[in-house]
Amino acid sequence: MIDPFGRDISYLRVSVTDRCDLRCVYCMAEDMTFLPKAEVLSLEELERLCASFIDLGVRKIRLTGGEPLVRRNVISLVRNLGARLGHGLDELTLTTNGTQLARHADDLAAAGVRRVNVSLDTLDAATFRTTTRWGDLDKVLGGIFAAKAAGLHVKINAVALRGVNEHEFDGMLAWCGEHGFDLCLIETMPLGETGEDRTDQFLPLSLVRGRLKQRWTLASTDFATGGPARYYDVAETGTRLGFITPMTHNFCESCNRVRLTCTGKLYMCLGQEDDADLRAPLRDPELGDADLRAAILEAITRKPKGHDFIIDRRHRAPAVARHMSVTGG
Repeated sequence: MIDPFGRDISYLRVSVTDRCDLRCVYCMAEDMTFLPKAEVLSLEELERLCASFIDLGVRKIRLTGGEPLVRRNVISLVRNLGARLGHGLDELTLTTNGTQLARHADDLAAAGVRRVNVSLDTLDAATFRTTTRWGDLDKVLGGIFAAKAAGLHVKINAVALRGVNEHEFDGMLAWCGEHGFDLCLIETMPLGETGEDRTDQFLPLSLVRGRLKQRWTLASTDFATGGPARYYDVAETGTRLGFITPMTHNFCESCNRVRLTCTGKLYMCLGQEDDADLRAPLRDPELGDADLRAAILEAITRKPKGHDFIIDRRHRAPAVARHMSVTGG
């Protein structure tokens, strides 16, 4: 699949649910209204959609949410997609908040998942409880070490929040190095109303990188996972440090991703509202897989050049009304 700007679309992120068992302050409002179950695709329907994308050239699939591991029986979807590894699919990965990881790490590894991203913004229990509104840090750490024990490579994703965790990145980088985890820092993005002022939350990662270079030896590398992060090798730890900078240095020129929601909407860009309804052709008894693939290809012709994210005092409303949990991380 080639978009209008010559980019090869080979990476699909699939939100298997909009539900989550945490309420991170940059991601969700405290009182969320989630989708009615009747609107959510079955796991079999999600698998069929994924199969169509694989047929069209997608080589990497990442399962996301919300929190994907709160979806009942989601491991069955992981197993079925894992069976396609080596048969069109090169990699199957997962992004999780870690709360359910201790229960599922062995099953994920057995299904063919080789690495997971765990969202963890702080190693301080009190700060963790505040930023997630009620989360238990020990439970998440238990999940992370269960994933490591199962043989999964762990990457820690941390959203940089001014005045919240910006003093922790030295410690987090050292902790990740100690345990063999890569660390990726992410700028907060204006997605959905959260009840928080993002102009207060926003921390440019150029500042963070400059501070970290005072202690750590960061060497540029061409390492890539297929996502938007720009990586550095950390000489002192032997691990990697990534930066995802949608606000200060967008990564749109190399975007190879589209996002599928649990309702069958395909978003060609995280930062745009245009979507394609794949649920309708999926559930139409008169249409087959060829029609589904045709709908996907038509959507790819509408992929925009880039997003319209803005965070400043003149733009207090979110750039996109939907929450990250709807689109998938």
